[in-house]
Amino acid sequence: MNAKNFSLKAQYTITDLLQIMKLLRSPDGCPWDREQTHTSIRNNLLEEAYETADAIDMTDDVALCEELGDLLLQVVFHAQIAKEAGQFDFDNVADGICKKLILRHPHIFGDTVVADSQQVLRNWDSIKMQEKGQHSYTDTLQSVPKAFPALMRAAKIQKRAAKAGFDWKDVAGPLAKVREELDELEDAIESGEAARLQEEYADLLFAAVNMSRFLQIDAEQALQSGCEKFIRRFAQMEQLAAQQGMKLDTASSEQMDKLWDEVKSME
Repeated sequence: MNAKNFSLKAQYTITDLLQIMKLLRSPDGCPWDREQTHTSIRNNLLEEAYETADAIDMTDDVALCEELGDLLLQVVFHAQIAKEAGQFDFDNVADGICKKLILRHPHIFGDTVVADSQQVLRNWDSIKMQEKGQHSYTDTLQSVPKAFPALMRAAKIQKRAAKAGFDWKDVAGPLAKVREELDELEDAIESGEAARLQEEYADLLFAAVNMSRFLQIDAEQALQSGCEKFIRRFAQMEQLAAQQGMKLDTASSEQMDKLWDEVKSME
């Protein structure tokens, strides 16, 4: 396979992408690409997934198309590495997801009748448990990937626990739990015990995520929104300080508190 055979085309296909990746990994290909392993490009996959999500949040179709391509490249990259090791290839990946979709949609590809989307989800969960050999709800909790962002993982675990009936009746329950965990955190702070402090802080975060489910709020997205609000207010505070002839690194705590309150009052 020769790189010169890949002349510029008006439209490339998945077949072209697979061939290009094979070339890049070949002895005559790119030194960097040849050196990569599943582990070395693991974070690349995560970064591309987040950049794709960012394009979705910005409702930028051009960026989304590009980021989906970057994400697809990671799939093709991993598939090529696996193919060279005699493990699986891209066709196996496509075959697996096609079979999964057919099996988990018996109301489309079989004779199962469903009344609504909720029944579809229940069937999906039941079939998924059978496929993965999960025999208990604990198995489903333990299968939530540890690589998930912590807030996302907590929400997923709580959602699966709720399917077993382990849940609050309404938002009053998790709200009271947040207050309880906050009290316990205050006690831990007074105790000065580092291990207990971390444990109680973790319990507070977990309870806060649980409450988000009842408010129908995505905890991960909510915290991202909170980060953006903080950055916006901080920038306005710094601008306000400059207008008053101050620099934040030399301003007193009282002055910064006053500036912050001014910024909040302007919103």
